Amino acid sequence: MGVPFWMAGGYGSADKLREALEQGAAGIQVGTAFAFSEESGMRADLKKTLIEQARRGEGVVFTDPLASPTGFPFKVALLEGTSSQLPIYQERKRVCDLGYLREPFAAPDGNIGYRCAAEPVANYVAKGGKVEDTVGRKCLCNALMANIGHAQVRKDDVVESPLVTVGDDLNSIAQFLAPDRDSYSAVDVVHSILGETARRAAAEEMRARTEMVLLATA
Repeated sequence: MGVPFWMAGGYGSADKLREALEQGAAGIQVGTAFAFSEESGMRADLKKTLIEQARRGEGVVFTDPLASPTGFPFKVALLEGTSSQLPIYQERKRVCDLGYLREPFAAPDGNIGYRCAAEPVANYVAKGGKVEDTVGRKCLCNALMANIGHAQVRKDDVVESPLVTVGDDLNSIAQFLAPDRDSYSAVDVVHSILGETARRAAAEEMRARTEMVLLATA
């Protein structure tokens, strides 16, 4: 169509970048690799545990068709102590106090109201929502804030649980780890992904310049 496009979803490697460029893409989008880098704001304990699992090839990602109140499939790491576990999800009292994912709707009085399928069921239904749309929905607003160490603390010291969103290529982040290290930086990711491509580009540029010089002196 003559417009630039980028490939995403499991393209966080040098091989996938090369494949994308060969298909005509302008580049790639990388999420998972940077999410677990040292510069990422994700809680250190979550990163450490999942990086260890990835190094062993044991990280498990589940595409939850219900978790997101927006209705889009949501990929989460199955991890102990997070809302990816059914008991933890079921124990959480529904509350919607951040509201980042609320959806607008036309209220009977003509005004615009807001509701979220992860809020208390009675509240959602009272706003005209369907009770079946609340089944399995999780409060991503609070969970994602907990992921970065800003979990809300409620009555009786109840702390919101995290829910780590991640791509299917979770285990591939092990490629960025040096043998003697248990973490990696964003620079390591960039160098790993761009390394071969950058070298090839430099070689092509040098070859093109050489040809120009030869033509000019012929």
